Amino acid sequence: MIGGWLAIGALALAAFALAVLLLKLPREGMTLFGAVLVFGLAGYAWQGSPGQASAPKGEADAASGQGEAMVEGRAALFSRTQPAPDYLVTSDAFARRGKFADAANLLQRGLADNPRDVESWLALGLALVGHADGFVTPAAVQAFGRAKAIDPGHPGAEYFLGFAYLQSGEIVAARNVWQGLLANSAPEAPWREGLEAEVARLNDMIARAPMLQGQ
Repeated sequence: MIGGWLAIGALALAAFALAVLLLKLPREGMTLFGAVLVFGLAGYAWQGSPGQASAPKGEADAASGQGEAMVEGRAALFSRTQPAPDYLVTSDAFARRGKFADAANLLQRGLADNPRDVESWLALGLALVGHADGFVTPAAVQAFGRAKAIDPGHPGAEYFLGFAYLQSGEIVAARNVWQGLLANSAPEAPWREGLEAEVARLNDMIARAPMLQGQ
């Protein structure tokens, strides 16, 4: 029960942080704000209210809503000069329907021939999180890591990894990931000020919750 309410509080903080962070970005950032906010709320709804079992139909609806938000949020971070690969387009169609395993399998096959596509690695990380019911698996961490290794200056991998941890109630892990993003961000990075404020809020939450200390 406590963990569930911590997750709710974390999501509320994340929504506020997104507004602070992305209002400083170009207009495309506003799309990301809406999409990632829906992603987070859908993720919580998917896992159900604290102490209450969720109905199968509700889980399917939430999975579809989360998939839509995953795709829109990720796509808003990229401005392609050429059409996206066919496998990415098709995997997005699977993800929008909540079929995350199919999306991940297709992305893995596509990345075998296109291993340096940052957006595809980010899509794979998100699909693997979706397939694990909102939890961050080692395979998802590896996919986000590959995206980060290809383009260290792009914030997407660490931001979405931190948000995925936050959505699943892993507040300390989220704080640690976002602290790492801050450490590697340029002083003039448009997301820096807002992310510093969000990390401070998570630190305060951790300080006030004995069960989180020492993790």
